[in-house]
Amino acid sequence: MPQSTSSGITVHPLPVRADARYNIGIQLCGADLECLSPSDEDVIKHALYEHQIIIFKNQSTLTPAAQYAVTRLFDPAATSYGHGKNLDAKRSILHPDLKTIPHQPQVQVIGNGLLSDYEGLKNVILNHPHHKTFHAVPIPEENDRDSTHFYRWHIDAALYHLEPPMVTSLLAVKIPKAGCQTLRYDDGTGDELSVPRGSTVFVSGETMYDILSESDQKFARETKVVYAPHPYIWMSAARSRSTGLGIVSEGLELSHEQLPPIEQDKIKILPMCWKNPVTGKLALQIHPSAVQKLIMKDGTVMDDLKEVRDIVYRLQRPGIKPELVYAIDWEEGDFVIFNNRAVLHSVTGSFLPHEIRIFRQCNMAASKPVQGPQEMHK
Repeated sequence: MPQSTSSGITVHPLPVRADARYNIGIQLCGADLECLSPSDEDVIKHALYEHQIIIFKNQSTLTPAAQYAVTRLFDPAATSYGHGKNLDAKRSILHPDLKTIPHQPQVQVIGNGLLSDYEGLKNVILNHPHHKTFHAVPIPEENDRDSTHFYRWHIDAALYHLEPPMVTSLLAVKIPKAGCQTLRYDDGTGDELSVPRGSTVFVSGETMYDILSESDQKFARETKVVYAPHPYIWMSAARSRSTGLGIVSEGLELSHEQLPPIEQDKIKILPMCWKNPVTGKLALQIHPSAVQKLIMKDGTVMDDLKEVRDIVYRLQRPGIKPELVYAIDWEEGDFVIFNNRAVLHSVTGSFLPHEIRIFRQCNMAASKPVQGPQEMHK
């Protein structure tokens, strides 16, 4: 049943699969995103931190300026794009996937196919990320149209120098409807999930933490993650597990000598658990592909990369079970904001060159650092 709020916005539950056990996502109706009142803003911010993902339908006319303004509600002091400007962007694994809107540089365009003229971008080709470019063992070509993998579970964050964005917003501008695919885990468990082609999928970091054993929760609260410098260049030659949850350890990461200049004080060391600023709940929030080392409570540094990855995978893998995955069935005009500090997400699927797909994405490097669990667990 819809719930009324202190403003004109109403809160509606989302349709849930019969097998689902995820507890993220809510739809908000009745908001004029081009002209929000202070009470509207309060409702939106509270709903986001309570439900981690909020969806507004029928927002096709939303301007890039309004998208930027709504995204900044969660961090008004943030102004610059969340990944910043990389010294060597063409070597970054993110480079082919993002095009910047010239008149609103905090907003990126992502999708698939030739974009002849859109918001100042002319004759650019968008590339929907395909898992075969990143996975160690991709799905065979003959099964590619019917099956897919999680491309890469991640947090939107530079993870070098800049603070992870508070939220990310996505606007579905043009969506080719092309049926569903079977999302295969291909990790020996037999896990699989039917998803709309090109669905963005989410899991809750809070659930990922809650389902850990008490000993693993304690370990997660007390351990810090050291991320690789220039991580998206560092991992550019490496390949992912079939679940999209981290990298296979084959020694393919670039050495420090192969990376752009490294400033030690810009290397990110973040807690494993991030605290919700409204509810106080903890999320197990790790970017599994970018992790390089772990720092234990006693100061011991674990730098065996395979061991580090195996620990992170063991902690995170239960949290991406099929019943815990929320897969959005995108419709044109859907505007989604998600709590980038409490969920992991991934692209899925593949599209043919003529299947045109256009999204606008916005996030900003945060003005404040991640809050860890120390305030709760002295």
